[in-house]
This record gives sequence, structure tokens and C-alpha cells, in this order.
Amino acid sequence: MDKNNTKTVFKEYIQPTDMKVISKIIDQMQVDKYVKKLDSLTFIKLFIYAQLKQLSSLKEISFKVRHKKKLQKELGLKSISKSQLSRKLSDLPPEIFESILHHLVQQIHREFGKEKGNALLGKIHLIDSTTISFCLSQYRWAHFRNTKAGVKIHTRVVIHEGEISPDKIIITPARRADSTQLDALMVIEKDALHVFDRGYFDFDKFDDYCKNNVRFCTRIKDNTVIKVIEELPVDPSSDILREAVVKLGKMKYPLRLIETLDSQGNKISIIINDAKMSAEEISDLYRSRWQIELFFKWMKQHMVLKKCYGKSANAVYNQVYIAMITFCLTLLMKKKVRYQGTLLEMLEFIKEYWWRSFSVFLKELFKKPKRSSKGRRRLDHDRIFNETLAQFEDGDTQHLNDLSYDPIY
Repeated sequence: MDKNNTKTVFKEYIQPTDMKVISKIIDQMQVDKYVKKLDSLTFIKLFIYAQLKQLSSLKEISFKVRHKKKLQKELGLKSISKSQLSRKLSDLPPEIFESILHHLVQQIHREFGKEKGNALLGKIHLIDSTTISFCLSQYRWAHFRNTKAGVKIHTRVVIHEGEISPDKIIITPARRADSTQLDALMVIEKDALHVFDRGYFDFDKFDDYCKNNVRFCTRIKDNTVIKVIEELPVDPSSDILREAVVKLGKMKYPLRLIETLDSQGNKISIIINDAKMSAEEISDLYRSRWQIELFFKWMKQHMVLKKCYGKSANAVYNQVYIAMITFCLTLLMKKKVRYQGTLLEMLEFIKEYWWRSFSVFLKELFKKPKRSSKGRRRLDHDRIFNETLAQFEDGDTQHLNDLSYDPIY
């Protein structure tokens, strides 16, 4: 029998996580030593399902387990209480989910390969962070502002064949500044190019990167002290307003300064420690930074991130990791079946057919539309007018007095 007829979509979907590898990690950490019912592997499957179906609470997850026979069959679990789910979510160390995410990122690299622009652009790494806000009274450990708490997801993403995927994430309480995590997000490899925003502005770090040949591109702050070393000629027909070699503040190493306009017509000042790229390439490169903002928006809209299942640090961190894991699994499934639609369409198909056989899923995924109609017919008004005019000029006007129904209308 064809394995596609026996294996469900959900089993195929979670297959890249490699449960044997996860079992070894769990055994080493001894987190299931005294567990009788909800072991860690079952928990991981259940919460991937919860992210996939966008279940917003532990109560809803518990309800699905009790009443969904197909889910019970997938998990080998007939019921689980909200309190058991809450304890497990808080007890499991985030390092388990961090390891799973790292394993999936490596698979994405193998399956896609890192997309390159041209010989000058090399490998592009987009770096930024996004904040998820909470109520301060319930998340004291994540104190952020006077009335708010929150966590910050410091993220490095890469572009694979037009698709954005997480390359590394670091989760911290939101109070911690972006620049404190920059070193951990940088990639020390040949041709790597890092693009980030003004939140990571640090003269000492910039000097270190220049000294160690680590390429970076970012915007300068409005109050930055600039010492001009040399003004460079600019093509008046290009979008570049200014190019110069400068030193910033107390920095030892010179940088290139590029001034151009953003999509809204506002002037932006970009610095880069690469001497080979053209000013136009640098301008286009920085505009690609917006892709990471679209990634954050996608995650918050289509994964369960803005509403937390638990209130402890472990619970929040684990939920973020599982959301990222679910994103990576969806991307790998899209690549595996060679689906040409959007990632959201892929997610919706998996969500709808998760319990069906993989062969049925593939059939529905690539089913051709039944309708052959090209839509509502549009009238060729110019042709009709010219034909009517010609008839009138020839004296053939008797039909114009006919009030019967004309099917063309």
C-alpha cells in the first residue's frame, strides 16, 4: 500500500522535527522521569496542533483533546486537563524547543540553500526585534514600563527563494535594549552582510565589526555627530542624493554614508562598511530590511503569539519557540510538495486537511478549478458603435425601431 494513503498530513507535517532526536534531548534532561500521562513528545505534538489551528487558550486545547477523536488517535491521548497542560508548559525548559528550532533551521538551509543577490550582495541577514506586550500585574518578571510588561523577540532572518525564514531568535524581557543582543545575532562568516535598524546603534560595536571585517548596513540617528572625510560624486539621474566617506562620533574606522529617499519621500541616511557595492545597491539593500517587519506581522496574525497560554517565563518562551517551529514546519512542507502559492495558503490547506491521508491532501492541493468560464463577458462598445454607425449610414435602420429583447444585453 502506498505510504501516502496511510500517513496523515499531520504526521508528514511534523516529520522534520525528528522525534528520535527530541527523545534523546528529553532523556538527557530527564524531564519525563516521573511523567505518567502527558509526556514531552505528546505535548510537543499537541501544541504544534494548537498553533496550527490557532487555539487561543489551554481550555480550548483541553476541549479539543476530549472531543476530537482524530486528534486522540494522532496523540494517543483521550483527555488532558487545563491544569496539566499549564504545569507541563511551565516545567519544560525552553532549551528543548530552542534545539528543535535550530534543527529545523538547519534543514531549511539544506533544502533551500541561502539565496544570493549577486557577487557583491553575498549572504543577507536581516536583524530586528519585535515586542509582545502583557499586563504588568500578571507578568511581573517581564517588567517593561510603568504599566506594561512584555518580552522582546530578537530575530535574525534570511531569504530563501523569496521566502523569509527565522535563522536565530533570542527571547528576553522587553526592557533589555536591542543592542545588547546584536553580537549574538551577527554571523561570523565570509561575505555575510547584516542589515539592521537604528535600535542597534553602537559606535564601539561598529568599530569592532570594521576591525574584524564583519559587514553591516544600518541607518544613522538624527543626532549623530558626523565628520566628513571625502564627498563622492553622485549620478544626478539616480535616486542617490549624497555619498560620502565619514567618521561617526568617536569611531576610529571610516564608513560610507549614503543619503536617499524612502518609499514615502523622506530622506534616510544609511551607513555601511563595504567599499565595493554601488550606492544604488546599498539603497535597494536597506529597503529589503522591511521584509523582517512583514515576517513579524505574519507571525502575529497567523500564529498564537499575542495571547499567552501561561504566565511564567518558561510558558511564554516555550510558546514563542513553538510558534517559530510551526512556521518552519509549514515552510518545509511547502518546499517538499513544491507548492507555488503563498505560505498562508499552504498553512490553510494543512489546517483544513491535517487528519486526512497525505495523498488526499496532495490531490486537493493541486486540484484544478472546475469552472471554465472566463467570467462575465464585457461588451466591445467601440465595435458595436462602429457597426451601428455603418448601418445607419447605409440606410439600414429598420431594426433600430425593433423593441424586442436583444440577447447581447
